[in-house]
Amino acid sequence: LCAQCLQCLQSPRMDLCHVPATREKGWYLALMAPNVKGPNYAWLDPSRLYCHPQGLQDCLADLLQPFQGDAIDMVAGIDAMGFILGAAAAATLRKGFLAIRKAGHLCVQTEAQPYSDYSGRQKLMELRTDAISPGLRVLLVDQWVETGGTMRAAIELVERLGGVVAAPPCVPTGVAAICMESSEGGKWIRERYKCSHCVPPRLQPRFDQHQ
Repeated sequence: LCAQCLQCLQSPRMDLCHVPATREKGWYLALMAPNVKGPNYAWLDPSRLYCHPQGLQDCLADLLQPFQGDAIDMVAGIDAMGFILGAAAAATLRKGFLAIRKAGHLCVQTEAQPYSDYSGRQKLMELRTDAISPGLRVLLVDQWVETGGTMRAAIELVERLGGVVAAPPCVPTGVAAICMESSEGGKWIRERYKCSHCVPPRLQPRFDQHQ
C-alpha cells in the first residue's frame, strides 16, 4: 500500500478528504482500523472504510466489476455488517435488497439454518420465506469471509428456497465480500460460486495470516 495510505491508517483521526493520486485496486484497505481491544474482537475493523466517500465508492466498484452484465434479480446482505455493502450494492445496481437475519428478529414466516461463525460460536440464521421465488438470481454480499461458515449458511438458505446463487454453465450471480480468506470454507465457496473481493493477490497472504 502507498505511503500516504499507510499514514492515514496510522493517524488517530480519519482523513475523509485524502484520496491518493493513483487509486490502485484495494488502496482503500488501508483505511480499515486494526484491533486494539484484544482477542475477543475481530482482527480488523472495516467500518472506517465506509466513512470515506471515495473509498466506499471504489470498494463497491471493485466488488461489482466482475458481475457487470450478469443477470441479477436481487442483492442479499448478511446480518449485520453485510447490510452496509449489500444495501449500497443494491442501490448501485438498482435492485432490491434482502436482509438475511440472525435468528429472533423477523416477525414473519422464516426458514432457518444453523451455522458456526468465524469465532466458532454456534448461531442460527433466518430468511423470510416470501422474498425468494424459484429461479430468482441472488448476489450474496457480506463484509468478510473468514471461515466461510456464515456465507455457506446464507447460500444454503437461498438455494433451499429456490433462489440461484450460481447455476453453471449459465452466467452465474454469486458472492461478494471485501476479503475472502483462503480458509477451507473460503476455498469451498470459491470453487463453487462466482466470487468477488477487494484484496490484491500480493496482499492475500497477509490477510490470511491476519497481519
